[in-house]
Amino acid sequence: MIYGYARVSTDGQSLDAQRDTLKAAGCDRIFAEKMSGARSDRPALAKALAALGPGDVLMTTKIDRLARSTRDLLNSLHEITTTGAGFRSLGDPWCDTTTPHGKLLTTVLAGFAEFERTLIVARTSEGRARAKARGQHMGRPLKLSPFQRTEALARYDTGKETLSDIARSYGCSHTTIGRLLIARQARQAAGA
Repeated sequence: MIYGYARVSTDGQSLDAQRDTLKAAGCDRIFAEKMSGARSDRPALAKALAALGPGDVLMTTKIDRLARSTRDLLNSLHEITTTGAGFRSLGDPWCDTTTPHGKLLTTVLAGFAEFERTLIVARTSEGRARAKARGQHMGRPLKLSPFQRTEALARYDTGKETLSDIARSYGCSHTTIGRLLIARQARQAAGA
């Protein structure tokens, strides 16, 4: 049997074009859902994978409908092939595990993608380490200036204002002020 899987990310998008393409390609049954591909808990995909048996084929219009990352693609392909089924992407002819050439090309390209991802992670880590060595702040910009942080702690120490009152005056969350207190306690504990 040939099963189709169609997915769009948002409610504003339509599944009709994908369904039509999959029907025209000979799909006997189509599983469809409106859900982000970044989520791993996609119910329609789980049902499609559970329906697969030896000799069946799962088909999508494009590979990004099935997986958003190389790791996700490899995991999905592994799950499909363990059942004895194949996978075919209509928009990506190289991704067809129903043929020996397709299996080889899919494996090689997935390997290149994984290698590239490893290089990106390494370069990012090196860049982050260099930035930290230069004293550059990583992450989101700080909500409060150094003066405001010192002032907020001093105001809290008087005991006249709550965290929420202090935070409101700076236009931030009470958890921001709470983190200042925690950081100060950690500095004091390390110095003691």
